[in-house]
This record gives sequence, C-alpha cells and structure tokens, in this order.
Amino acid sequence: MNALALSTKGLVKRFGGLKATDDVSLDIRPGELHAIIGPNGAGKTTLINLLSGELSADEGAVLIGSTAVSGLRVQGRVGQGLLRSYQITSVFDDFSVLENVCLAAMRHRGIRFAVWKPLTAYEDVVEKAKTVIAQCGLEDVQNDTVSSLAYGQRRQLEIAMALAAEPRILLLDEPMAGMSSVEGGAAIELLRSLKGRYTIVLVEHDMNAVFSLADRISVLVYGKVVATGSIEEIRNHPDVKRAYLGDDADA
Repeated sequence: MNALALSTKGLVKRFGGLKATDDVSLDIRPGELHAIIGPNGAGKTTLINLLSGELSADEGAVLIGSTAVSGLRVQGRVGQGLLRSYQITSVFDDFSVLENVCLAAMRHRGIRFAVWKPLTAYEDVVEKAKTVIAQCGLEDVQNDTVSSLAYGQRRQLEIAMALAAEPRILLLDEPMAGMSSVEGGAAIELLRSLKGRYTIVLVEHDMNAVFSLADRISVLVYGKVVATGSIEEIRNHPDVKRAYLGDDADA
C-alpha cells in the first residue's frame, strides 16, 4: 500500500472559546485531487492555514508522507514539497508572465536574480518557466505584463508560479473565486490537466467544479469532518445533504 501524501491526526485550532477545527483527521492519497467543502464558517481556510504552516495547531499533527511537520512553519513545509499557491507568488505587475515565473523558479533554486543580467543568462530557468507556462495555458501571453492580464489569467499565473517551485503537494484555496463562467471553465481544465501529476487539496465553493474534478471529497461543518468519500457517496450522504448540499445534490 502506498504511503499517504499528506495526513492530519486530530487537528484542533481554537480562537478563544471557538474551535475552528475540531479533531480533524484526513488522509490524502498520492496523486489525488481531494476537495474540502463546507458552508461559510466551517473552518476550511483555517484548515488550509494549518496544513501550510501559517497557523500552528493547538492539538494534533500534520504529516507529509510519514514525516511529522507540525513543528515546521511555512518555509519548512515548502522544503518538504507542500505549497499553497500564493505563498510563493510575489507577483510583479510590471514584469511579464515569463519573468514572474522565472523569478519563482529562481527563488526555489536559491538563485539570486541580478538586475544587470538578461533572463537569457539563466537558460535552464527560462526553459523550466516556459514548460510550466505552457502547462498552465499561458503561452500566448507569456511576454505580456501581468497588469494587462484578465483576472482568470492572473490566477492561472499564481498556479504557474507555484508549479515552478516543483511542489509535490499543492494547496488551492478557492482558485475560482471571482471568475467568470469562461474563466472558471479554463481553470477547471487546468486543474484537470494537473490531476495525477501532483497531489492537490482544493477548497472550492463551486460545486460543479468540485464534482467534475475531485477524486474524493471531505465535508467540513462547524470545524468537524462529517463525511469523506467519493463524489457519489458525498452526493447521497444524508448528513451532507442536510447540512450543506440540500437540493443541489440531486441536480
């Protein structure tokens, strides 16, 4: 049996008297796209912050593979191959798409950018950046400045910059928020193309996206995981339908 890519054991995070996450245990399999859904205030973003190291748990553990990483903050977990897309993205609006992705790749490799050197001086970095840009469907705009991008393209750039850091596990917190239907469709196709290449944890309110992408889904309600299973298991789970999906589960 393959080791888990990412797991949590009894995660608890308190804010005053409120348990934002309440004994959360998850098993994320290598290469799967695992969606986390739930109503507003369910604790989804807190959970992502606990996974990424931006918050420390009051109780419980986070493991990457078999390695306990609860004592590591963000950069330590990045070093273990776990990235939240925006963590690595200091996007420069006046730079091109290619330049931004190159800078992300250079940071990951510990290369210091010299302003007097052209990008062509970093040939291997440029090739890596172009590969990731093509993977994210941004080839046509790779020489455009970020300030000229549509909103959906900018979100794709954030993912491209994360991929340039060669993650094993990618955390995505509502990557389709604010997108038009066309942009959302492009984002779904991008994530579908990444499935199997990376382990992806996706928090998303768009149920069409979740049901078209997820291998498995966990449902968080009031900080607790009330169900984990396949799309059909979650669609038909009575507690999930009552607490969150409602009539939409039969749509």
